[in-house]
Order: sequence, then structure tokens, then C-alpha cells
Amino acid sequence: MTTNAPDLADLSRRLEALTDRVELTELCDRFVRHLDQDRHSDHWLDSVFITDTHLTFPMGEFKGREGQVAFLETARKNFERTHHLSSNYDIRLDGDSARVTAHLVAVHLRRSAEPNSHFSIGGHYEAEAVRTADGWRLRTLAFDLVWNAGDPPAGGKV
Repeated sequence: MTTNAPDLADLSRRLEALTDRVELTELCDRFVRHLDQDRHSDHWLDSVFITDTHLTFPMGEFKGREGQVAFLETARKNFERTHHLSSNYDIRLDGDSARVTAHLVAVHLRRSAEPNSHFSIGGHYEAEAVRTADGWRLRTLAFDLVWNAGDPPAGGKV
């Protein structure tokens, strides 16, 4: 009797790839969840980024840990609350690094007491992630703004 069933080594590789994809999806979800739920704290940065991260957004570039904190401060000073949704992950694995492309929609509230007055955006991001001793972490993230609605933050920078 012959079988075309994959061998144990092939199954192991496939399982590792599936596990990596799940962990990378969780990393991206963790990033946007922390943006919303832990926006007044920097304690979560190590769970998402390597120290030497490079973030690119329409409002500027942010490098290293100092840049990560500056990025969060920009959001904190302009908005009391945010709601981010990330989806449609395209994950390209290459050993201990990966490219993730995803869609992002976000709603930003200047004042929680005025939920009807918000600034919304939508676009895509491309990220490079690396496997570390603590799991997958983002090395780069570049957001491409496709649309926005409402009043942009002070200074008009989206």
C-alpha cells in the first residue's frame, strides 16, 4: 500500500509555518489593541516592538524607543480615545523574519464626551517582523493612508 501522506518532517515545517502565521497575526492585533486600551502607558512597547523600530506614518517618522514614545505622545495629545481595526493579513515568512501587509481602519475621538465628532482614517500598512527570544516583534511599520474623514488633528497633519 502506497500513500501520498506528507512525512513527519514536512508536517513539522507546515505546523511551524502555521504557528508563525498565528503569532504574527496576534502581534498585529496586540499592536492595535494596545493603541486603544493602553494608550496612556508605554509598558507594552516591548511586547510589540524591537528597541530599534522604524515607524512611518503620514505625520512623520519615528525611530527607536524614543520614536515609539513620541508616536504615542502624538496620539495622546490629539485624541482622548481611539478605536483601531486591523485585518486582511498577508504574511510572507522568510526564516526568522516576515513581511506582513494588512488593512487598518481607525476612529479617533478628540473628546470622549463628543463621540459624534471624530476623525477616521483607512489604509494599509506593511510591517517587517523578526523572531526574538521573546517571540515575534515589529522592526518596521509603514502606514499608507488611503482615505480620511472628519477634522484632522491640530496642525492638519494626518
